[in-house]
Amino acid sequence: MIDAATLAAFFAVSALLALAPGPDNLYVLTQSALRGPGAGLAVTVGLCTGLLVHTGAVALGVAALVRASATAFAALKLAGAGYLLYLAWRAFGAAATELRGAGERALGGWALYRRGIFMNVTNPKVSIFFLAFLPQFADPARGALAPQIVLLGGVFIVAALLVFGAISFVAGALGERLRRSARAQRWLNRVAGAVFVGLALKLAASEIG
Repeated sequence: MIDAATLAAFFAVSALLALAPGPDNLYVLTQSALRGPGAGLAVTVGLCTGLLVHTGAVALGVAALVRASATAFAALKLAGAGYLLYLAWRAFGAAATELRGAGERALGGWALYRRGIFMNVTNPKVSIFFLAFLPQFADPARGALAPQIVLLGGVFIVAALLVFGAISFVAGALGERLRRSARAQRWLNRVAGAVFVGLALKLAASEIG
């Protein structure tokens, strides 16, 4: 099995990667600012649940099939991009009162959790990243590779939970003042919509290599 020193180094690298600006932590940040830290935490748990799927895919070799299949990759990224554009449309049309009224109830913790899962699972770049990143810390000399990949994926998820959780609380605290202003709420929704559009375009333009 993987030794403690290797796991510690892997955890440190994973935390740094989670801190680097990217689609996931940017989404957590905007949702926390819009709806509070609880919303960011719900999305975070959903995203990390999606990481379980990618970890399993890498461990079972499914990600290698996605990498080899341009059709599968295109289907996944288009599904993800389409969903992000739908979220952008919803965000641009959201009224300020929806952050505290019926719209908020309709978009509860479970909805945000499911949204995080869908966003993560439909992003094939995550599987490709895991396929390239996790095996670097695995060693056939230590035993079967699949259990090592699962362990590394679990450590990465813990690092992501800690980093994204911190982002949720910080952004939620800063967003509390903004949420008291209807005008600020409308601007936050527009920012969230722009983020969704940007992520969708980035995902749609991504390539396997």
